[in-house]
Amino acid sequence: MSPVTLPSPAKLNLFLHITGRREDGYHNLQTVFQLLDYGDSLTFTPNNSGKITISPNLDGVIAKDNLIVRAAKLLQQKTNCTQGCDIQIDKKIPMGAGLGGGSSNAATTLVGLNTLWQCGLEPETLADMGRELGADVPVFVHGNSAFAEGIGEQLTPQEIPEQWYLVVTPNVHVSTAEIFSNPQLTRNTSPIKIRALSGEQYRNDCQAVVEKLYPAVKQALEWIKDYNSPLMTGTGASVFCSFDNQAEAVKALELVPKQWNGFVARGVNRSSLHQQLENFFTGAWPSG
Repeated sequence: MSPVTLPSPAKLNLFLHITGRREDGYHNLQTVFQLLDYGDSLTFTPNNSGKITISPNLDGVIAKDNLIVRAAKLLQQKTNCTQGCDIQIDKKIPMGAGLGGGSSNAATTLVGLNTLWQCGLEPETLADMGRELGADVPVFVHGNSAFAEGIGEQLTPQEIPEQWYLVVTPNVHVSTAEIFSNPQLTRNTSPIKIRALSGEQYRNDCQAVVEKLYPAVKQALEWIKDYNSPLMTGTGASVFCSFDNQAEAVKALELVPKQWNGFVARGVNRSSLHQQLENFFTGAWPSG
């Protein structure tokens, strides 16, 4: 088969409330995952060798530990598939930024290869497999912006008004494990109901700890607050604020200090990955 290129979108956490800590060490949380029309892209070239290769290698990530490779091998294992694939990644989502890049890459791999290899697994089965790779993988597998509970795997799709976002990422790599193990982390936020969701309630319980440990994140939040009420996404390092239109967001992007990365993206309710795969079933397959 010819190479096939599929998107791997980023996400924002419009808020992140931690409601408790479980006996297994994981945290219960509530969040809204907002999918973006911005992200990485993965090009898949299936082969009959059974081997999974990836290029280029990501800095600091051993190939066998790469979530893309792990996702492909997990799908092989679960379905007894003998096919392989050469995978190329065009990386745009900053690593360690709270934008879900690794989880999205894993989801695109599961969903894409499930189609390419004709494994025939249902989305819920793929989401269960994704959970073995990371708590954020299921939302990308299902492909809808969603309200999430539990460790992030209990998903209720949401229709969110589509806004434009300026996302700014300081040049630091935040360790999720470090933040969630910090004794100063707020872990007792009262749960809220979906019907009571309001932007006025939104905050990120990880933000205060990250600001203390990573001053660059605090500096970015201070800078971006000139435009709108900013928040950090996930465990950072990226921060964001919303705009009513693209032009205002792009104007702000042009003023982002040179030492930081920035991009403008539109919030979407349906993943670009799933939109392209739906085209496949109408005969308009996206080739690389």
